Amino acid sequence: MHRLIPLILLFAAACAPRPDTAPRTIEKSPPQVDVTVLEEVVPPPLDARTAVRNFAAVVADVEPVAEAICIRAATQSNCDFRIVVDDRPGQPPNAFQTLDLNGQPIIGFTIPLIAEARNRDEVAFILAHEAAHHIEGHIARGQRNAQLGAELAQAIAGAVGTDALQEAAQIGAVIGARTFSREFELEADALGTVIALEAGYDPIVGARFFTRIPDPGNQFLGTHPANADRVATVERIVAQMTRVR
Repeated sequence: MHRLIPLILLFAAACAPRPDTAPRTIEKSPPQVDVTVLEEVVPPPLDARTAVRNFAAVVADVEPVAEAICIRAATQSNCDFRIVVDDRPGQPPNAFQTLDLNGQPIIGFTIPLIAEARNRDEVAFILAHEAAHHIEGHIARGQRNAQLGAELAQAIAGAVGTDALQEAAQIGAVIGARTFSREFELEADALGTVIALEAGYDPIVGARFFTRIPDPGNQFLGTHPANADRVATVERIVAQMTRVR
């Protein structure tokens, strides 16, 4: 059975050793590459103990802010977030938001994602982003979109005289669920930026996490927007909040 482990067990998690960050010289390599600058843009991985400490500190800071914003928004009946660590073996770096059987919002981090984050701002932005999914009601909205897609596909299949109504409904549900998934991600980025800022973190630094992951681009029925669009959303919200302050 898969298990969700408490944070304290993460101290036993292994992490790649921190590479040497001393500047290196590159001989006879036109054009000359400034390795020091490159290392500043892409920081090396943290050691396991530091990564866990960062995660624990961010959870303590961001969770109460996310819950307060959730209560103010009054869009959800349950704003009591539960943060868990997914220790299933072989999991990629990932974070997710779901609900338990009682409707309590759960935010999960895989161990590789905690190890991949290079600073507390990145952890804070990811946590705030997942909390925003719940506050915006994306699970319920996605389910409604899937249902509408299934019903529309069945209606079209019936109109053209096909008997494969079940297959059409399944395809329609997938299309319906994915139609607005990019919009949901950008909404979560926008509200996540507000949450991270109010918790005392820099979401622009946090959004640099996107520079180290594959860019979904404009894939047909892709579930995530282009990384550049996500970073632009964060910068726009920060600029708006800075003007208000």
